[in-house]
Amino acid sequence: MPATKDRTRPNRAAARPFTLWREVLTAYAAPALTAGAAGVVTGQADLTLAAATSIAGTSAVVAFLVGTWLHRGGRPRRWTTTLPRVVLTALLVVAATGAAAGLGWLAAQWLPAHTPVPAAPWLQRLRIDLPVSAALATTIITLRWRSTTTKAPRT
Repeated sequence: MPATKDRTRPNRAAARPFTLWREVLTAYAAPALTAGAAGVVTGQADLTLAAATSIAGTSAVVAFLVGTWLHRGGRPRRWTTTLPRVVLTALLVVAATGAAAGLGWLAAQWLPAHTPVPAAPWLQRLRIDLPVSAALATTIITLRWRSTTTKAPRT
């Protein structure tokens, strides 16, 4: 008897609706645990600290902002459901990564030059941590949101 896929159980991804707080919590916990573990294993105290602050914090904030914008009270914008998933994801990733890179530059370069904040090595880390975290969080939240949304009917 050949093995067949059990089709009586619903798809887990389709069965679970998009819940913003759960997505934000996951967006914080996943990079905090993975980058924190890498920092502990490799003995990099700065990576362990950054895992819980700039890396995971950026991921959570970006997931919240992108998720809130996409979900928009449960009524998605028409173009976000009709564009191909890859195109929508690419557009949002470019926008979020660009904004995070600008914020990283502002923190690393502009703040020490124009404010009493002293130049510190952790500020230079933000130039990498913020855009990478924003790109990953935007990709995951957009793909997750899109997998729970049905396409808008064409009229």
